[in-house]
Amino acid sequence: MSRAPAFLGAAEVQAHLRSASLLIEPLEVALANFSSGPDGGVMQPVRTVVPVTKHRGFLGVMPAYSTAEDALTTKLVTFYEGHTASSSVPSHQATVLLFEPSNGSLLAVMDGNVITAKRTAAVSAIATKFLKPPRSEVLCILGAGVQAYSHYEIFSEQFSFKEVRIWNRTKENAKKFADTVEGDVQVCSSVQEAVAGADVIITVTMATEPILFGEWVKPGAHINAIGASRPDWRELDDELMKQAVLYVDSQEAALKESGDVRLSGAEIFAELGEVVKGVKPAHCEKTTVFKSLGMAVEDTVAAKLVFDSWSSGQ
Repeated sequence: MSRAPAFLGAAEVQAHLRSASLLIEPLEVALANFSSGPDGGVMQPVRTVVPVTKHRGFLGVMPAYSTAEDALTTKLVTFYEGHTASSSVPSHQATVLLFEPSNGSLLAVMDGNVITAKRTAAVSAIATKFLKPPRSEVLCILGAGVQAYSHYEIFSEQFSFKEVRIWNRTKENAKKFADTVEGDVQVCSSVQEAVAGADVIITVTMATEPILFGEWVKPGAHINAIGASRPDWRELDDELMKQAVLYVDSQEAALKESGDVRLSGAEIFAELGEVVKGVKPAHCEKTTVFKSLGMAVEDTVAAKLVFDSWSSGQ
């Protein structure tokens, strides 16, 4: 008789994934495997997105199987426009289902919010390691939600910036961020003020129209563009998209899902996994954009790591 699946809530997932830095090495392998095509052993269709038009929401379904980890998962994620940080319900909610690949049994149902926040930030850190300017001293974060916190945490662990700035549409949330995190964070009144002279910029907003403009960005800066996950949403303007060397997590997904890529007509230079593998160069001397949409295999790697850690304690 099959055992009932384990249920791991947010606190348990957090306990077994204390630092996103734990994910960097396995995610580098997963990105390289994904960008190796069939030889890499990653089976991952582009996510299916179901609009919930009546409520301005979306349901995303993200399955993946990774031969390297022998891990099979599906993430279910909902994201709703118009939810503010003060709302009692977050704009993004996620659940990851982990299966036994050999027979299809459901092993675990786990909170996907912690996994999503940490794996996304870890992938941004990988992109930044390869693409940031050689002497990067100023970090700028646009947005003050969950992803801002997870990015700040891993970027503080992995890099040593002399100055960190934050901007948010609602200034009180930017102030709350600066008061909450360890270290000094400067709250800025405008995007232009926040990004002026910044070496690395992270955009983690719910913007549907461009908020970051090429004329404001220091030549040679690196941008991790995390928000705008729909084909008609933007965070970056045409000028920035076209003047930068553009890297993505998945070329297929970016051409289907990213408004920043589709609407600007910018040409994709490489997938991040190709840079990790060494088959495409990291143009860190030029302005670079890493457009991150998030991939199911990233959730697979994180979920397997969490489950293995949890299992070893049982």
